[in-house]
Amino acid sequence: MKKIEAIIRPEKVNDVKQALDDLGFHGMNFIQVTSRGSQRGVIHQGRGGEAITVDLLPKVKLEVVVPDPGVEPAIDAIVKAARTGNIGDGKIFVIPVETAIRVRTGERGEVAV
Repeated sequence: MKKIEAIIRPEKVNDVKQALDDLGFHGMNFIQVTSRGSQRGVIHQGRGGEAITVDLLPKVKLEVVVPDPGVEPAIDAIVKAARTGNIGDGKIFVIPVETAIRVRTGERGEVAV
């Protein structure tokens, strides 16, 4: 199993959620975060003409655990649903998961996901 963590634009959450749901990956977490990447923020013009740099931008972190055969389809779905083609579209990280345990039943492994 692998845990996929994706940092995406907030306006893409519903698209990504639907794309993963369509693949049968229903259990996922979305966490609001502030983030700074290669985009390094945005510059706003103030009323007095002064420039204000906002270098921490609102993003959403998605966490989903999938069986090994589902990793590439999940990644492809996230990329397709989250991509705008602009800087700041996000990043995806894939992390090994040793086991998962469903608290309610005590089930372990992929059946617990």
